[in-house]
Amino acid sequence: MAGFFGKLKAALKKTGQVLNTPVSELLIRRKIDEALLDELEEALIAADVGPRLALDISEQIRQKYRNKEIEHAEEILDFLKNMLAEGLAAETEMSLGRNPDGPTVILLIGVNGTGKTTTTAKLARFLTDQGHGVLLAAADTFRAAAGEQLDIWASRVGVDIVRHKDGADPAAVVFDACDAALARKLDYVLVDTAGRIHTKSNLMQQLEKIHRVAGKKIAGAPHEVLLVLDATTGQNALSQAKLFTEGVGVTGLVLTKLDGTAKGGIVIAINREIRLPIKFVGLGEKETDFAPFDPHEFTDALFAGIATTEKEG
Repeated sequence: MAGFFGKLKAALKKTGQVLNTPVSELLIRRKIDEALLDELEEALIAADVGPRLALDISEQIRQKYRNKEIEHAEEILDFLKNMLAEGLAAETEMSLGRNPDGPTVILLIGVNGTGKTTTTAKLARFLTDQGHGVLLAAADTFRAAAGEQLDIWASRVGVDIVRHKDGADPAAVVFDACDAALARKLDYVLVDTAGRIHTKSNLMQQLEKIHRVAGKKIAGAPHEVLLVLDATTGQNALSQAKLFTEGVGVTGLVLTKLDGTAKGGIVIAINREIRLPIKFVGLGEKETDFAPFDPHEFTDALFAGIATTEKEG
């Protein structure tokens, strides 16, 4: 399977396997009944779409069955796929915000271990492939070797980087990066921040300082604040998203490590609960394992294994 869609289908294979057995069994039942709907709820919860949404979906199927809009169990899969794709599409805007008067500043935030540094590099590669001039800002000055790691990535994807010594003021790094981007007339400044623990008020205050400094140097900055979430953490990623969006002006989400989880349904749960656009997804360690989130492509990939099983059966 060539291309990113093929990678996405492979990445969601584990989630498909979670959904596959219960849903396939539903498809060969003689009629829609309570046992069938209970199994569907369990399958969706196992894929981490969340109990509330799983219940909502089964209730909608009940209503459609009563109204004779769904008469056979085989029709459930089409309804489920269309419903989820339409819901994701309604709240998803893939394009990044853009500053028409100079460099666009994008902050990448999140807790430690979500893949912020790698995501920063992948986004840089994505933007340079589109012909944009990009500068990286190593504003994670607290984590040992974080700047060095981003420096290696910068060389790999072919962009410049602004670094200060370990322990330096992150806001000063951002100030210098904005200054350099203005002087060089670059299109984007991507800011890799330290892993923020939402309960640590001093770290959140530091993030607010970065906002103020960037805004003073470039009008409207930061123009995007992307929260990077690790899909393998399932419902914990949803909790992080809620807490960060309450404390910081998050404009979009990036979901990483979709290739390592059987809980790809968290994409749907986050979209329904947070109502923020999922702008990008990451599938692996390579800089090319990264693309804008496409809701229809996602649901096609999510249910690809189920559809195959249905045909083979």
